[in-house]
Amino acid sequence: MSGEDAPVQEQNAVDQKQDSKPTEEPKTESEPAAAVATDASAAAADAAPPASATTEKVPEEEAFTYRALVLTGYGGYDKVKLQVKKGKPSLKAAEVQVRVKACGLNFADLMARQGLYDRLPSPPVSPGMECSGLVEAVGEEVTDRKVGDKVMVLSRFGLWQDVVAVPANHTFLMPEGMSFEEAAALPVNYITAYMMLFDFGHLRPNQSVLIHSAAGGVGTAATQLCKTVKDVTVFGTASASKHEAIGQAGVTHPIDYRTKDYVEEVRKITPKGLDIVLDPLGGSDTHKAYNLLKPMGKLITYGAANMLAGQKKNLLAVAKNWYHQFSIHTLSLIQSNKSVCGFHLGYLDGETELLTQAMNAILDLYKEGKVKPRIDSTWHLEQVGDAMRKMQERNNIGKVVLTTEPMPEEEKKEEAPADKKKDDKKKDDKKKDDKKKDDGKKEEKKDDKKKEEPKKEEEEKKEEAKKEDK
Repeated sequence: MSGEDAPVQEQNAVDQKQDSKPTEEPKTESEPAAAVATDASAAAADAAPPASATTEKVPEEEAFTYRALVLTGYGGYDKVKLQVKKGKPSLKAAEVQVRVKACGLNFADLMARQGLYDRLPSPPVSPGMECSGLVEAVGEEVTDRKVGDKVMVLSRFGLWQDVVAVPANHTFLMPEGMSFEEAAALPVNYITAYMMLFDFGHLRPNQSVLIHSAAGGVGTAATQLCKTVKDVTVFGTASASKHEAIGQAGVTHPIDYRTKDYVEEVRKITPKGLDIVLDPLGGSDTHKAYNLLKPMGKLITYGAANMLAGQKKNLLAVAKNWYHQFSIHTLSLIQSNKSVCGFHLGYLDGETELLTQAMNAILDLYKEGKVKPRIDSTWHLEQVGDAMRKMQERNNIGKVVLTTEPMPEEEKKEEAPADKKKDDKKKDDKKKDDKKKDDGKKEEKKDDKKKEEPKKEEEEKKEEAKKEDK
């Protein structure tokens, strides 16, 4: 998952092995690749056997293309574009090449689009921290993966592509019966929830937990993991329309954060407070979370979702979040007998052993039927803007997944009229605006004419008076 190993760097080098040096000048960037290959073959013809393998490999490498979603700049949904890349990603000795089937969409990807996620390099870059697919090739040093293995992948970025090259130790074998969509929905959300609840939170029977955004990816995972421990009381915030779904998933007390004060609602049920609060919001909500803890309680903060307001970066929301940033003196922690923890999966990309232990525990729970990713919806790569919009507007229950399966032509045709309608509507609106402007100008002319008429009458009267005086 490190930036150096992430599969977003496009490697288009052609693997050409020659037995003798070419006599012509070195290739320049402007020379066509096919011409260079022909000249190289001619130069080596006298000193080597017929290079049929080389001449076959070069066109194959050059002809290879794959699609990738690329963040072209910071801003709205349209900043993530689907592009076609040429040449296979280079495969290092300890890496595997994976044909991607499905990708997970995470809240961090939405923040990255606005330039609010520091673990994503500057654009242009391919986002994506998790995916699933089939191993197509293995590096020389790889011994525990083979071609045909179904795997899920965890990386810092770069996985929203048809094909990726990733370190083998960042892949995990999919259990029997797991779909590619489930596999793409599991790594980020479940590792995050697992490590917060059990590594930091040390969740035990008869404890109480507050989960914000309980209908989201991490919220769903955390709820399921809480139910693996006996008699854990789960408070979950979500809009009223999602209460039935999160109640069925295991939330004991659903709270509508839009119409009620969740602090008051929690205090009504458990006046002493909570054992664990998972805080993805930041700002003033972190203060509330800390105050909700009972003695020996744990606050685990893992995000700043309050910064995200609208398609593009909202400077007011960012400033407000930072202004209300939670801070506390160590003496206060001692006196209150509480703890504050911070979690960021993106900064654990080098802790392979730690992540593998967490993933193995999660996969064991999956095999036992105790956890199972809930898929809200699946979108084609071409529909990434709509997928991001659904998640950012909090309309999902469970995981939003992208599939690399090409969009059927009939679906593209169905979307085309909708786009045409939008264009037609824009044209109609423009015509209406132009008409209003024209009508306004006509009215202004009429008003000017009316104003000019009295002036003309006065001038005529003055002229007549002059004539009478004469």
